[in-house]
Amino acid sequence: MTALTRRAALSLGALGAAGLGAAALARPALAQSGFPNRPIRMLVPWGAGGTTDVQMRAFCEVASARLGQPVVVENRSGAGGILGPQALLNEKPDGYTLSQMPISVFRYPHMAARAPFDPMKDFTWVSHLTGYLFGIVVRADAPWNTLDEFIADSKKNPGKFTYGTPGVGTSLHITMEQIAGQKGVEWVHVPFRGFAENLTSLLGGQTHALADSSGWAEMVKDGRVKLLVTWGPSRAKRFPETPTLKESGIDIVSTSPYGVAGPKGMDPAVVKVLDEAFRVAVNDPKHVAILDRYDMPVIYMGPEEYAAFAQKTNTEEKAMIDRLGLKL
Repeated sequence: MTALTRRAALSLGALGAAGLGAAALARPALAQSGFPNRPIRMLVPWGAGGTTDVQMRAFCEVASARLGQPVVVENRSGAGGILGPQALLNEKPDGYTLSQMPISVFRYPHMAARAPFDPMKDFTWVSHLTGYLFGIVVRADAPWNTLDEFIADSKKNPGKFTYGTPGVGTSLHITMEQIAGQKGVEWVHVPFRGFAENLTSLLGGQTHALADSSGWAEMVKDGRVKLLVTWGPSRAKRFPETPTLKESGIDIVSTSPYGVAGPKGMDPAVVKVLDEAFRVAVNDPKHVAILDRYDMPVIYMGPEEYAAFAQKTNTEEKAMIDRLGLKL
């Protein structure tokens, strides 16, 4: 693992007539286009076992039943979540390769000396799905029970305490730097390839705190780790005793919403088939049960609304990167 200070450069048999009619009613756009007729690859740019991986696998399982073809998850972890989206640049825009699109897609190009892609030109936005519950977690035997205590100790010991995130330029990394800036503390950032590595480091004592999505939830419930703060607009449903950042005097809300996109130039008919299946899948009780496990809401948007949201997000994230002077 690589340690980065805050001051340093910020270093996914034929059917009978009745059966055919039922299939057409279930998937009208599918019947019109003939898509899909083989498995679909879903790139998840995070490690196996983390919140996004678990959620996307549940989502893809439901979507597979709707589409009539397997939607197969491939993990592409590392580089703050851009490896899945970046891989789309080399794929055909036929709808058979898609990627989960984390918010780092709108940040990395503005921080890099040489942008690996243009989020507004290189992708076809298909369906927006959900957003995370983020929080800061420490070991059960850590001396801090609140964020204020951790910050106070950090002020007394600049550069001593480390925190792990899923990578450079992620919402977790940037928000932790914003917290440090507002409170005048210096932490050491340690980027990992995903939640599993981050958690292993925390439990092993290599890092002092974990900033990540709610894969920590069951461990908090079991008393194996302590949750200091959550980052949503209000207290988490399953953790009503834990304050938010805003309640802790830090004017930040961070949920990092995300969806699914494909390579640029996809056929609108194919996008329609995928979006219709994904709209059903994201609201399916089996998938919603996984979202509930991680305190994640359904935030569905179709292609046009998602594309507009992407444009707005890209503009806002560029302004934030420029304002903070963040560079890789």
